[in-house]
Amino acid sequence: MRGQRDDTVDVLLVADDDETTRRIEAEFDDVAVETSVRVVTDGTEALRILTDSPAGPDLVLLDRHLSRTDGLELLEALADEAALGRCPVLVLARPGDSEAIRESYRLGANASLEKPTDAEGYTELVEVVADFWFRRAALPVGDG
Repeated sequence: MRGQRDDTVDVLLVADDDETTRRIEAEFDDVAVETSVRVVTDGTEALRILTDSPAGPDLVLLDRHLSRTDGLELLEALADEAALGRCPVLVLARPGDSEAIRESYRLGANASLEKPTDAEGYTELVEVVADFWFRRAALPVGDG
């Protein structure tokens, strides 16, 4: 992500489901990469954090279904913020929600993943995300 791979990876988790939040935070505690997970429960707060912070997170995990500002509304707002275009955004959609997945990609998501339905699914989700985005992906560094 930014800097060395052995640096702490900052993750912004945008989810208002307590179970999703709890499970994802717990799984990130167990990955081999040092992570810092910041949780916000609505898209409006996430957008404020993303636009107010010059460094921003290394990765945004965005639940498609939020109770206040919808996840796709936030994704659309992020697309309008050119400076945020380098921050990978992964959208969590309900299993089988092909319309949400299609719309996520149309609005610029880097990936859309099915939201897990059990504990094993959360473990696998975080392991896959950490392996690809934190260990393997070559991402832009710095301002240019």
